[in-house]
Amino acid sequence: MERHILVIAVAAGLASCNQADTGTAASNGPAPAAAPARKHPTYCFFKDAATKGWSASVDTGGNVAVKGKVHLDDRRYSGDLSDSEVTGDTAKAWVTMAPNTTGVGAEDDWWDVHLTIPASGAVKSVSVLCGKKVVADLKIAR
Repeated sequence: MERHILVIAVAAGLASCNQADTGTAASNGPAPAAAPARKHPTYCFFKDAATKGWSASVDTGGNVAVKGKVHLDDRRYSGDLSDSEVTGDTAKAWVTMAPNTTGVGAEDDWWDVHLTIPASGAVKSVSVLCGKKVVADLKIAR
């Protein structure tokens, strides 16, 4: 008898997992919250003299490619240009410090950093930031 009750309870539980959501609870409650704003690096690991050679160009796909150099004395870390944001015809890219996974350092401790900004076909200018500080403002020749 107990086994039959257990089988019925398990079957009822599994059947309820496949029920369609009619949306009645969502339509009566408040609207879902908007996605939180994307967070970008806020701390700068580099002094002004530790960045140089910034340039931007258009790649074969029409996206903006940014490159430059950053200096790090500690070879456990490397420079990185990995975070970006496009708003209309402007873009921002953030230079940061990342763990050095190569096993070797850069020549004279100057790391080449580069980034192709996705969905940047309409971008006319790029700001390279280190935390909240603007390191370079670059115009794009299209």
